[in-house]
Amino acid sequence: MTTERRGGDVGHIAERLPLLRRRALMMQGLRAFFDGRDYLEVETPYAVPTPGEEVHLHVFATERETPTGEREPLFLHTSPEFAMKRIVAATGEKIFQLARVWRNGEGSALHAPEFTMLEWYRPGAGLDDLMDETEAFVRTMLPPSIRRDGCVIPIAEPFERLTVAEAFRRHVGADVLATADDARALASQAGVTLRAGEEWEDLFFRLLLERVEPVIGRDRPTFLTHWPASQAALARRCPKDPRVALRFELYIGGVELANAFEELSDSAEQKERFESDRRRRAELYPGRPHWNMDENLLAALPYLPQTSGIALGFDRLVMLATGAPCLSHILWMG
Repeated sequence: MTTERRGGDVGHIAERLPLLRRRALMMQGLRAFFDGRDYLEVETPYAVPTPGEEVHLHVFATERETPTGEREPLFLHTSPEFAMKRIVAATGEKIFQLARVWRNGEGSALHAPEFTMLEWYRPGAGLDDLMDETEAFVRTMLPPSIRRDGCVIPIAEPFERLTVAEAFRRHVGADVLATADDARALASQAGVTLRAGEEWEDLFFRLLLERVEPVIGRDRPTFLTHWPASQAALARRCPKDPRVALRFELYIGGVELANAFEELSDSAEQKERFESDRRRRAELYPGRPHWNMDENLLAALPYLPQTSGIALGFDRLVMLATGAPCLSHILWMG
């Protein structure tokens, strides 16, 4: 029976079935990997009072009605990160979760408003330990080599580890740390014209997107490490160089696959970062929903052991494994 005769979703799902079977097998393999390393699988709420604090992520708002008729504003989380850190602080366990997450306003070959995120947290691990484990996981889940955008990328060979500073030296011709917070200096070194209203952070991401991301992870998977401290998010600053944060992202064939931190456990510093993010979000996106800060997370942070954690886009991993050109090909519905 042809797709036209099947009609609508029925035909599309039938065409995608081989890729969807591979997706299901990868979920089984994923759980086997973490079971073999003594991780505990957890589940945390999707509708929460605090969905996250990332400045540029937009949320889905909803509402809970109690049996007595009271109403509480809730949001679909953009990541299970806050809840999972509270679990680690309370238990000291290695944990993982395959969670549905929501980010409003997104949609492209690599983005969807609802998708599956794999997150895991490993107490006692530093950033290098987590890179070793991430490399082992990706190598388990992907074939020995993959093809992406005309490139054959070896997965079985050691992954590259490249600092943000070195990446900017190579591909932008700029010293990103020496020019921190000085947009004009960064623009001058990069040989670009500063746009109206463009601040250092805006220019940093413009250069990252235009000159760095398109060229890394093409010959082999690349960990982009040690981000400028202003991009620390929930990561610790490096004790050897406070200009950088203990953070990495993993790129394979032009796809940003994962984002990881050596987790910050200083609740006062984390609160200051959240407050700064909130001011920035209110400035850039007036009229967007407001929510209370996650005080439970801040109270738990002092009990968090040294921990490294990572968020990995499971749908993107399936894309890389199957050679699918876009996310819609490996989603059951959408």
